[in-house]
Amino acid sequence: MDVTWLGHGCFRLRGRSAAVVTDPFPPTIGLKLQKLDADLVTVSHEHDNHNYTQAVRDGYEIRGPGEYEVAGVSVIGFPTYHDSEKGATRGRNTVYLIEIDDVRVCHLGDLGHRLDDTDAETVSSVDVLLVPVGGRTAIDAAQAAEVVRQLEPRFVVPMHYAIPGLKLELDSVDRFLKEMAVVAGEPLPKLSVQASSGEYETKVVVLEPRAG
Repeated sequence: MDVTWLGHGCFRLRGRSAAVVTDPFPPTIGLKLQKLDADLVTVSHEHDNHNYTQAVRDGYEIRGPGEYEVAGVSVIGFPTYHDSEKGATRGRNTVYLIEIDDVRVCHLGDLGHRLDDTDAETVSSVDVLLVPVGGRTAIDAAQAAEVVRQLEPRFVVPMHYAIPGLKLELDSVDRFLKEMAVVAGEPLPKLSVQASSGEYETKVVVLEPRAG
């Protein structure tokens, strides 16, 4: 299963027979999505920079908590908050656990707080964790590193941080890499993941944004 980062909170997850797009964004943020083909599209919350589903052709839309199965893809969405005040400042957020080809991916959306023990247990030991690290409107680098330690995924892919062309005010990825004690190499165009076959150590993978 291939993970491609299109920028901000938007990824394309492509398995052998199905594809998922997460949190598509509008061109007003300074990046432009090409028209995307996918079987389903997930929206973590109804803010303009995360729910531009018209960029995705014919994808079944998932916009909140629940259990879903579309085109052989299993999706579990569970409720969290966009801030540390139980939604009082920025409202609700849905974390999605997406399984394609026996690979489990967790997209945290714009999570604004540490996960409680029940939610952490639900998504512990996932194969790929897509985590916001740029602060300001979601968890910052230190909080993101804490969530990573909670969940112990195989791969961590940072998202929702400052990149060239993005008009939003966010921190860079460097702070997160420092928190994780990782020396950044060249960003990869995509991450290819097979189903887990046993023990592993968590690895941080920085992807290059593929939107224009």
